[in-house]
Amino acid sequence: MNSSDFEYLSRWLRERSGLTLTASKEYLIKSRLLPLAQSEGLADISALVAELRRSSSTVLATAVVEAMTTNESLFFRDKKPFDDLKETLIPEIIEARKTQRRIRIWCAACSTGQEPYSLLMLLAENFPQLQSWQIDVVATDLDTKALERAKSGLYSQMEVQRGLPIQLLLKHFRQVETNWQIAESLRKQVTWKQWNLLDSFAGLGQFDLILCRNVLIYFDEDLKREIFQKLARCLRDHGPLILGSAETVIGLSSQFTRDLNCKSSVYRCEPQPGLLQTPL
Repeated sequence: MNSSDFEYLSRWLRERSGLTLTASKEYLIKSRLLPLAQSEGLADISALVAELRRSSSTVLATAVVEAMTTNESLFFRDKKPFDDLKETLIPEIIEARKTQRRIRIWCAACSTGQEPYSLLMLLAENFPQLQSWQIDVVATDLDTKALERAKSGLYSQMEVQRGLPIQLLLKHFRQVETNWQIAESLRKQVTWKQWNLLDSFAGLGQFDLILCRNVLIYFDEDLKREIFQKLARCLRDHGPLILGSAETVIGLSSQFTRDLNCKSSVYRCEPQPGLLQTPL
């Protein structure tokens, strides 16, 4: 792969997925796209780039984006956000929504589904009063293959051993041959959507809580600013946004402030005059 190919792929990936690749990430392109090129009957990455330049195939374009998308995930990833949810955020949302008895949550960049399922297990284990409430969890990701896996709720022995307490495995999963499948009662609470964070959020509606963890680290500052603006419009007044431990809004958004009562990266959306009238 020559420098021209790398520059083209870097620009192409940013435009379609927001993924920003520096020269130090050239190894990542090679490790992920060479197997894809070979599976497509192409000699190398240069041939793959030539095909992208020449062809308008959405199938190939989707395959390239999905190959480059990081799908690392595990159950209850990072302890502090889930402690904050249990001790502070969910009780606060329950109090605020006790009249409507409905909670809407968005798990952005949900990968293969461990985050939304972990959240639903946390609710089931700690907030029995919510059994009579309407709990809407919207889980989105760019990668359609990851979403299909998430929707099935089927995980390998290795995957359920990563972060999932044995008591929750036995209570909320059933064994299917050598794999484990999460209970249908939890699966049906999630609405799965293929969604690009670069697109409009207009079709998503308003949420009481948004988790957007460990994805914005791959975007440049301009894209982060745009996404924070759109996230703010999707949150109800003063609603919490949970980011990854390495992510921040500092220097990127004036619409969020850090919640110092929480141990993890929780930011509050400050009410903005006329915010809901602004296009998403």
